Order: sequence, then C-alpha cells, then structure tokens
Amino acid sequence: MNQPSLASAPRQQAPAAAAAPAADAVSTAPTVTKIVVAGGFAVGKTTFIGSISDVEPLNTEAAMTEHSVGVDDAGGVTDRKTTTTVAMDFGRVSLPGNLWLYLFGTPGQDRFLFMWDDLVRGAIGAVVLVDTDRLEQCFPAIDYFEQRGVPFVVGVNCFDGVAKHRLEDVREALQIPAHVPMLYTDARSRAATKQTLISLVQLAMRQLRTGGAPG
Repeated sequence: MNQPSLASAPRQQAPAAAAAPAADAVSTAPTVTKIVVAGGFAVGKTTFIGSISDVEPLNTEAAMTEHSVGVDDAGGVTDRKTTTTVAMDFGRVSLPGNLWLYLFGTPGQDRFLFMWDDLVRGAIGAVVLVDTDRLEQCFPAIDYFEQRGVPFVVGVNCFDGVAKHRLEDVREALQIPAHVPMLYTDARSRAATKQTLISLVQLAMRQLRTGGAPG
C-alpha cells in the first residue's frame, strides 16, 4: 500500500506516523517455543502433530518399498503403516498470549538418527510416544533425551482408545525416573495431545525455575 510522503504530511503528525509501525510490530510479534515429538516407527508422531496443528502440517512421508527390506524396521505393523517419515513432521499451535508452539516430529527409522541433533537444537523439551506392544522402539528416544538433559514426558499412545497396561507397569518396564511425567494419550485426539503438550510445558517451566534440576 502506498504511504503518503513525510514531506507532504503535516509537520506535527510526522513523529506519530513514523512511530506507529514500530509499535505495532512489537505488539504482534509472537513468542515462539520449540517442542520435539519422538518415538519409534508407527508410534503416532505424524498423527499426533496433525491432530493439534492449527496450520496444515508439513510431513515428509515416503512409501516403504522392497528396497527398505533389511534396512528399515517396520516393527510388525505394515498392515496399518505403509509409509515412513524420512525427514521430519512440522506443525504449529497458537496459544493465548501470542505464544506459538512449533512442533517437530523426528523420523522413526534408525538411519535418520543423524538428523536429531538439528531437530532438537533450541527445543524446550520433548514428547516421547510409546506403543506398549513395541516398548523397545522407544528406548533410543528416551536414552537420547536423558543423555542430553532435555526435559521430556512419556505419552502412552492408546491405539483404538484402549489402555492395555497400567502406567506404573510401563514406567517400571522402561525404567523411567519418577520425576518424568507419564500419561495416557491418543494421537488422534486434539484434546489428548493438548494435555500432553501442557504437561511438557509445565515440566520445562519447573526445571527452568529450579535451574534444570529434576523436580
């Protein structure tokens, strides 16, 4: 839009006209926070981000073909999963107070682990999704965040809306410390994924207040 020349505007209005855009830019700039969603293959990361994102989520799904046999671990779920994330998933959630959550989903296959350092850089924390039928799939993610001191919560994804095991039993099987929040979730449900993200943000804020010590 063409703006009037300052030379042609009344002299007393020039300072206000010049200051207005800067003030408006400051008031509308969002506060951006980064969260990582991790876990094994076919655990629901892409679905989790898609169910909560306010914008059309970006995903990098590629079809699994015979060329991946012996290279990728399909985890015994090829009946419901024929594609795999080969780079990342991305979504955005807008919260009150002009706060934006950027969600980055990690690729599930081991050969893409080299990308994790870039995806996690600058994140306040992570959600580790768990499929109780394939607990071993989530160990790499748990080990990664523990070793790097990244706050994380564990979301036990209830496929078909059914919780097959008690949270206490899952915690014991995964040897998750007591200070790490663990909760049931449903990657298809916006309400469930929202509660999981709230749990992570609360954890990150507590650790920030205590200087990074588990609380």
